[in-house]
Amino acid sequence: MPHAILRRALLAGLLAAPARAQLAWPNRPVRFVSPFAPGGPQEIPARIIAEYLSPRLGQPVIIENRPGAGSALGTQVVARDPDGHTFLFTTTSFATLPAVMKEPGFDPFADLVPVTLVSESSLVLCCRAKAPFADFAALLAAAKAAPGAISFGSAGIGSSTHLAMALLQDRTGTRLLHVPYRGVGQSLPAILAGDIDLWIGDPVIPQGQLQDGTMRALAVTTAARSPALPAVPAMGEAVPGYAVPFWFALLGGRATPPEAVRVLMDQLTPLRAPDSPLAQRMTGLGARLLLTGPTALVERLRAEIPQWQTVARAAGVQPE
Repeated sequence: MPHAILRRALLAGLLAAPARAQLAWPNRPVRFVSPFAPGGPQEIPARIIAEYLSPRLGQPVIIENRPGAGSALGTQVVARDPDGHTFLFTTTSFATLPAVMKEPGFDPFADLVPVTLVSESSLVLCCRAKAPFADFAALLAAAKAAPGAISFGSAGIGSSTHLAMALLQDRTGTRLLHVPYRGVGQSLPAILAGDIDLWIGDPVIPQGQLQDGTMRALAVTTAARSPALPAVPAMGEAVPGYAVPFWFALLGGRATPPEAVRVLMDQLTPLRAPDSPLAQRMTGLGARLLLTGPTALVERLRAEIPQWQTVARAAGVQPE
């Protein structure tokens, strides 16, 4: 009997071996490069995906932070990777970077291979609890009545938060006073101190202030309402055509073989199930899991990159 069991085990191993051997990729550890400092919102989906893929790919998936130059440095590292095992885990900044940098050091279409959009959520526009405008419509009316009198803080000139507000002003014919900070971490204390009138950023950041009533959410930046803030109107409700989703995406360097994209999508597709750990975590953060593959990512980039270049020029942003 033991010999029969052993023969069956050996046969099963032989039958399984060719299937595993057909996977020409990966044949070494896989790197996910985050072009931001540790602790950013992109790390949650990146780590869940890395932990999920490692045993399924038969290779460790390592996350490496390479911040600098507004995410350009880490993107350059991936674009120049020669072996097809290094990937960029990035955000909307990938689409805005060409609008604010003359020479980002890479071509977003020629030097990177799209894998998939990972998820998307919304930014939220907030004010202090005692602000004179009760809702988003009142804010727009006040901004039109007093051009330049209402200020907003952004994560810096040319940042996603700055350009989202620049697009809003363009679409509504309003003019707000832009106050750039070095990240949303600095702009949050500024609004609480009364230095600025409006704050825009990830809804997770001011969660405590929204819950204790020191800040109020006026609107989210998407066409439809956010599941994280269902009572808060979407800007697209009042401003037809306005939609600025905040998204995460996965791209490979120019050496990425088609086999790598196919293998990754084959392995990632089950995560789209509503009960998957990534889907549940993203829903808890008010995000929508996508994992739609390379075509949807290319379409998103071809629409957004020229849009942000136009918005940046209109806002007076000079590419550096």
